[in-house]
Amino acid sequence: MKQVMKLLTIGLVGFLLTACNVTKVTRMGADESIDLSGAWNDTDSQLVAREMIGDALNRPWLSNFSARRGKTPAVIVGSVRNLSHEHINVRTFVAELERELVNSGRVEFVASRNDRNEVREERMDQDLHASEDTRNAAGQERGADFMLQGQINTIIDVNDNKQVRYYQVDLTLVSMADNRKVWLGQKKIKKFVENSKFRY
Repeated sequence: MKQVMKLLTIGLVGFLLTACNVTKVTRMGADESIDLSGAWNDTDSQLVAREMIGDALNRPWLSNFSARRGKTPAVIVGSVRNLSHEHINVRTFVAELERELVNSGRVEFVASRNDRNEVREERMDQDLHASEDTRNAAGQERGADFMLQGQINTIIDVNDNKQVRYYQVDLTLVSMADNRKVWLGQKKIKKFVENSKFRY
């Protein structure tokens, strides 16, 4: 009888431990805004990119360039540095910036260095293997007129279980011809987070 009770107890404890470790997944829309930790997230990335590129495209540099040169400017995204206290996937933020620029239809967009290298390899392969009427010749690339660069900074203020997270994103558009800064953009985000435990 003691042996049976012991086995039942072990089985019940095992069942309870297994039940406590069940993972629950709820699907949601990719555009839904959810803040779990207060850290930089996908919503911040999308909103900042949309607002900052919208501001950049509505400033005088764009119409001034088109009036002077008689063409649409070509833009490339350079480095965006993460100088914040936390890990931020800068690549997704850069991808958001690129998407907003390309989809605006108001500028031409030049591929990044990594993208260009892959395209150049394909062009070299075409030069050897593609028919003359379908191959794309080297030396026909569109040079960028402007480069977009930036950085993300944070200030974290903590007291007990309360925290204020301040994010500042600075972007600069630089003329490739003469290094003039033609647009300076800044976006600030402040979040108040209250939690029993904080992780930095």
